[in-house]
This record gives sequence, structure tokens and C-alpha cells, in this order.
Amino acid sequence: MSEPLSIIARMYVREGKLEGFDAQAREVSRLTEEKDKGTLRYDWYLLRDKNEVWILEEYTSSEAWMQHRQNVGEALDKLFADYADGHNVSVFGEPSPELFEMANKMMAGRIQWFSFSHGLGSKQNRG
Repeated sequence: MSEPLSIIARMYVREGKLEGFDAQAREVSRLTEEKDKGTLRYDWYLLRDKNEVWILEEYTSSEAWMQHRQNVGEALDKLFADYADGHNVSVFGEPSPELFEMANKMMAGRIQWFSFSHGLGSKQNRG
């Protein structure tokens, strides 16, 4: 199994779509809580102007993130199709080759990959 991953997702709420966005985001969160086993964090933050959204995510592994996407894929697709624009993602950690390939196909040009460099404690102590 691969190592844990942290993710920051960003998007914008379409003009006049905040109410629908909020309802659909709550559905995505409900499905995450109900179905996911390896999601450690899935917190949505709305900028005070109520236009920009950041989501802080943490998964136990690449496999857990792929499972999450499968669990909430239909609800997320509706969110992006009807209410959100400008979705992009920054991933922190070492993804499995399968996740790297899948995510780059789904989000070509909208995903950045960051490898651990240094910080408080060794890499072995982070997992």
C-alpha cells in the first residue's frame, strides 16, 4: 500500500449558483462520510466573498483517494457540471503509479504533484 496523501483542491462557485453549490457540496460530504474508509480529512472552506472554495483532504493511501473518487464521482461530476469552475488540485506525497496515471488523465493540466522535502520529523514518522 502507498503512503498517505494530503490534497488541496480549489474551485470557484459560478455566479448565482451558491445555493445549489452548497447543497451539492453537502451531498458530496455526506457520501464521503457514509462510504469512505480511508479518508482522514475532507473539509470545505468558502472564502468570505462566497466565490472561491478550498477543500483540505487527507487520505491514508493512493488507494483510499481512488476509492473516494469512485464513491463520490457522480455527485462531484454534477457539482462541476452545474455549479463550479476552475477546479485544480495540489497533491502532497508520493502517489501510486495507478493514481498518478488516473489523476493526470482526469485532470490534465489542473493537477500539481509535490514530493516531501523536509519538515518537522522524518518522513518515516509522518505515516
